[in-house]
Amino acid sequence: MCLAVPARVLSITGDKALVDYGDGTRREANISLIKAVSKGEYVIVHAGYAIQKLSVREALETLKLFQEMLDADAGA
Repeated sequence: MCLAVPARVLSITGDKALVDYGDGTRREANISLIKAVSKGEYVIVHAGYAIQKLSVREALETLKLFQEMLDADAGA
């Protein structure tokens, strides 16, 4: 199963961005599919590609839901 997950852009070099998934996990993502991505913005990353920008509110709500699912799974 593949998930598209919100991540905050930490830095940008060319078509690549270092992103943080909210739990300290940092990865490189290709940002060539989105116009005008800036440091500090949130994007949805799927299979290593940023596919959409998100508002801060949308990103934080989604990250909170992901964390709740992980916590529930860990308690099962």
